[in-house]
Amino acid sequence: MKRIAMLFATVVSTLAFAAPADIKLPDETAKLKSSPLAGYAVAQQKCGICHSADYVDYQPPGMTKAQWTAEMAKMQHAYGAPISDEDVKLLGIYLASTYGDAKSVTDADRALKPAEVDAVDAPKAIDVQALLTANGCLACHAIDKKVFGPAYHDVAAKYKADPQALAQVATNIRQGGSGKWGNLPMPAFANLSADEGKALAEYVLKQ
Repeated sequence: MKRIAMLFATVVSTLAFAAPADIKLPDETAKLKSSPLAGYAVAQQKCGICHSADYVDYQPPGMTKAQWTAEMAKMQHAYGAPISDEDVKLLGIYLASTYGDAKSVTDADRALKPAEVDAVDAPKAIDVQALLTANGCLACHAIDKKVFGPAYHDVAAKYKADPQALAQVATNIRQGGSGKWGNLPMPAFANLSADEGKALAEYVLKQ
């Protein structure tokens, strides 16, 4: 009995100091259904932050605009999804029209576009922290450690000697992509203006 106990203790000790398993996620293959509706761009940019695109297919068929909108509001308030009230509305329209009861979506709904930013003579200062929060950047990145995506410190180090670093990182942020830091894709953030993309890139490269 004593020998068995010693063997068990040895196994437990070995497991405790074993290197963590290197888990490689499979490539993302599911894609959202294309649509000219404004909610499609929102879905591309923000839904993939928390789950795969095929999650939508798991929902009951024939959901109405009201039901999809309520589901998006739950994502926003109960699960902390980085979507605004306007995003909730646009997503509800897109998802009902594309995956659910299209008859519940009116022509006026389909014509909705994101609120335009008021043009003023003097450009407004860009709040980078607000952009990071609104676009869910910190759900996938941290300054000094890898989360799902690379640490901002590592990105800054990689591009330190690149004279085109600012333009390249700003483009990567707005266009998304995969393969630069592993197989997990980064969604596109085409909703960002060129100036906002540049401001975020400057922030990343300073870390």
